[in-house]
Amino acid sequence: MQQEKIYRAELTACFGDPVDENPTGVIEEAGYEALGLNYRYLTVRVEKDHLPDAVNGARAMGFRGFNLTIPHKVAVIPLLDELTVAARLIGAVNTVVSKDGKLIGENTDGKGFLTSLRENGIDPSGKTVTLLGAGGAARAVSIELALAGARHINIINRSEARGAELAVSVSKKTKATAAYIPWSRQIRIPAETDILVQCTNIGLFPDVNGKPDVDYDSFRPGMVAADVVFNRPETPFLQEAARRGLKTITGLGMLVNQAALNFSLWTGADAPVEVMTEALAKEFGLNP
Repeated sequence: MQQEKIYRAELTACFGDPVDENPTGVIEEAGYEALGLNYRYLTVRVEKDHLPDAVNGARAMGFRGFNLTIPHKVAVIPLLDELTVAARLIGAVNTVVSKDGKLIGENTDGKGFLTSLRENGIDPSGKTVTLLGAGGAARAVSIELALAGARHINIINRSEARGAELAVSVSKKTKATAAYIPWSRQIRIPAETDILVQCTNIGLFPDVNGKPDVDYDSFRPGMVAADVVFNRPETPFLQEAARRGLKTITGLGMLVNQAALNFSLWTGADAPVEVMTEALAKEFGLNP
């Protein structure tokens, strides 16, 4: 008996603004194809005021899940039914999973970053970390690094309210100490910094030539510089760091690792990480 064809695909997506240059769909669809799964990944521009409509639409259309990027990672929380422990600790959501009729918020950003750091031979245990920014990515990265044993975390941010709140949150929820540092022009990076992480959207499309307003001469060769921006992997920030002798880590590792976690949450299958990594490398013309 001929098997009946199924024309309806299971839907996953990314909601954000800007989102045009986000390559997550390339990674996820490569994984779906490799395992023969009838899933699709949609990259959807959702303006800030339209997020409730987008979430309700995903709920109504039976999406298996979706990602959130700028500016929705915190704003989406009141629209969801539940949060995982990680999402509650971080206070931001980058992944939503539909389960038993409920939309559950998770955060895989920090886990993806931590995996990328370790793949590059960097162990955050006992280290001093300095973050540029205090948004959704910074919240995820700071909490995960603190849980992984980072000793102290500096939060450099222009908004005192947001930066100080994140520093207090890290100190209360983890064993790490944390401090807020106001972001003045040409801010010097604390000399004791072991790992410096660029967590703002500077360098993200369309501002691909932008770089943070910091004193790059305050970088020292013993530091590791990482960027969460991925659409131009070697960002101006990382180029400046490399010129000063720092080891640099692009945002591509974080992107593919969090995508692999999302894949498993949505499909229940082990992600074909090698295939997904190769797809991303090909997209950027890199060697995997």
